[in-house]
Amino acid sequence: MTVKKAWAVWRGGIKDGGGTISTETGVLKEAPYGFKSRFEDGPGTNPEELIGAAHAGCFSMALSLMLGEAGLKPEQIDTHAAITLEKSADGFDITASHLTVVARIPGADQAKFEEIANKAKAGCPVSKVLNANITMDARLEG
Repeated sequence: MTVKKAWAVWRGGIKDGGGTISTETGVLKEAPYGFKSRFEDGPGTNPEELIGAAHAGCFSMALSLMLGEAGLKPEQIDTHAAITLEKSADGFDITASHLTVVARIPGADQAKFEEIANKAKAGCPVSKVLNANITMDARLEG
């Protein structure tokens, strides 16, 4: 079992306050976040952006693993995740994550790539934890 840790500190009200997010590895160390970075165009990060980064990274690793199991070795996998946050009756919900992936994989054809990419989309741990509609566009480069 693996346990990874992160924490947040928040000070003040929702609109006038702000916080920081840190990770045990130190990759994020008191990274600022707040209302403006989440709902407007303010500086700092936000939970949805971090979930998107986690989803893109997790998917890319899962895809690399599954390609390897199929005898294929990717030269490069570029994955972008777009996280949708919507107002709901009881607050806000993350309703969707859309993955856009472009990969260079010698010896792969589009059909096999899409088959493996769909398995990775369903099987990556971050996909499994999200209670959201997960969609994907996958393109193999020559």
